[in-house]
Amino acid sequence: MRLILLVLLSSLLLSCSKSDKVSELTVQYPSPKLLKPFELVDQNNNVVTNAQLLGQWNLLFLGYTSCPDICPMTLAKLTHIKGKLSALEKTQVWFVSVDPSRDSAQKRKEYIAYFDESFLAVTHSHQQLFPFVRDIGLIYAINDAQDTEYYVDHSASIALINPVGELSAIFKPEFKKGQVPSVNTDQIVADFEIITRARSAAF
Repeated sequence: MRLILLVLLSSLLLSCSKSDKVSELTVQYPSPKLLKPFELVDQNNNVVTNAQLLGQWNLLFLGYTSCPDICPMTLAKLTHIKGKLSALEKTQVWFVSVDPSRDSAQKRKEYIAYFDESFLAVTHSHQQLFPFVRDIGLIYAINDAQDTEYYVDHSASIALINPVGELSAIFKPEFKKGQVPSVNTDQIVADFEIITRARSAAF
């Protein structure tokens, strides 16, 4: 009987530990990284700094308004994700335009309004933008900027910044043959719960 109880207890402990691990689509940082000082500009021409990260969880996604597929698809999913996460924790979504030469404040404002007007739509010159993007663990590159119809290669992942301005995790997209890379909405919500629960337990 004692052996049976021990086996059951071990099984329960193992199942609990598994449930506290994020999925393979999420990179969680054991020691969150404090972001370096930055300065961006939002869709209302207001200066945005590290201070705007404080007091809530932040989801940061790179993109540009001329993006044909990944950006609108991900932003549509982020509206759904934010609704679910906001029921758990105060949450802010950032759309970081990596095409500052074409994405004016007005253009960003009109674009983001299709999804959620509460989203921050920020950008800056590449001199300011590139170090910031690298600091949040993402990348981008301009393709043939001599052409007015150029494309911008950028990460399809979403960076998660905690309420004290630290990079806590990166949510990666799923790659399926013949399909545009896309984040898994339900998985992000589940992994977010694990990350926030672990942070609460640590304080």
